[in-house]
Amino acid sequence: MKASDKVKHRTDMISSALRSAILERVLMPGMKLPEDSLGERFGVSRTLIRQSLERLAAEGLVELRRNKGAMVAKPSLEEARDLFELRTQIEDLVISRVIKNMSPELLAELEAHLAKEVAAEHASEPISIRLATEFHILLAKLSGSPVLLRYVEEIGYRCGLTLSLYARPHSTDCGIQEHRQIIEALKTGDEETARKLMRHHLTAVADRALFTTEEGGPLLYLDALEPYAKKVRDGGA
Repeated sequence: MKASDKVKHRTDMISSALRSAILERVLMPGMKLPEDSLGERFGVSRTLIRQSLERLAAEGLVELRRNKGAMVAKPSLEEARDLFELRTQIEDLVISRVIKNMSPELLAELEAHLAKEVAAEHASEPISIRLATEFHILLAKLSGSPVLLRYVEEIGYRCGLTLSLYARPHSTDCGIQEHRQIIEALKTGDEETARKLMRHHLTAVADRALFTTEEGGPLLYLDALEPYAKKVRDGGA
């Protein structure tokens, strides 16, 4: 592997680890992300950490503040409402594209991801939120449109952060069942039903997210990142 490819691989791994930690509420909204401490934790240079943070900032998960460093983003409720409304419109387009591209291979990918959601049904709610977010990103990927994928990734991750911050407790079974129904409509080629199900699903998700301004628990120290960082260190060896 070329040196440049190795750097990109490590940056991808760090970004993925930090993204999961944020969506799973290991790193809470407002928590500082010092480059030197993260570099020591992941066993990499500050340059790689900075590149990863810049990528997450582009996704709306991290805020880069001049002379103050990076911190986990903390979206407002007003911003969250706008995001969910925009997300509904974009994912309507995603459904239209995916149903035209539907094949046994694409269907298998969706069903494989749904199986992951089912397996994690009794795991912590933040993990379920991350998997649910990744379901929508997978749909965008299967649309074959780089533009739609880019926007769904950014808005989806930001909405996932909103859910982890504001959502009231709820059963993950309803979300899994809604995903299952969307897959079934795609499988049968029923675009109208699939779009209607997606709009209903996203409305229900927004309703769960926007009814409380209660914040999560106290900020956690970077020691909580160790399971995520270890995977990066081991994978980059």
